[in-house]
Amino acid sequence: MFAEPETWVAIAFLILMGVFAYVGVHRTVLSALDRRSARIKGELDDARRLKDDAAKLLADYKARHASAEREAQDIIASAKAEAERIAAEAKAKMEDFVARRTKSAEGKIASAEAQAIADVRAAAADAAVAAASSILSKSVKGQLADELLANGVSEVRAKLN
Repeated sequence: MFAEPETWVAIAFLILMGVFAYVGVHRTVLSALDRRSARIKGELDDARRLKDDAAKLLADYKARHASAEREAQDIIASAKAEAERIAAEAKAKMEDFVARRTKSAEGKIASAEAQAIADVRAAAADAAVAAASSILSKSVKGQLADELLANGVSEVRAKLN
């Protein structure tokens, strides 16, 4: 049994373990492993906390984004409604303006037509008076002619105007 190399390896191993136990290497190794375990646990806790913070931030940003999206939609809807209102108001003003201009133009046309009719009647009356005076002055002479002429002219003017 002592001639086997495995025996001597086992004995050397046990002696080495005994020396390690006597010196306290196991405490050093265990404390190093405990420190490493604590550091890893702390890193995991930090990572979990950071993950939770990131999830909260993501939820907050999603909520803000949704709120901004709703606000943008509200602004767009309000702008469309305002544009439609302004367009309707402008159309109504334009229609009112056109109606007033049309009415004014029609009034001016009616006034010009009435003036033209009055001018034509006056010209016709003047022509009739001139013709009547010419005929009467040629056919009738004297004071009777002057009276007839004055009465006829005033009567013709009154009827034609």
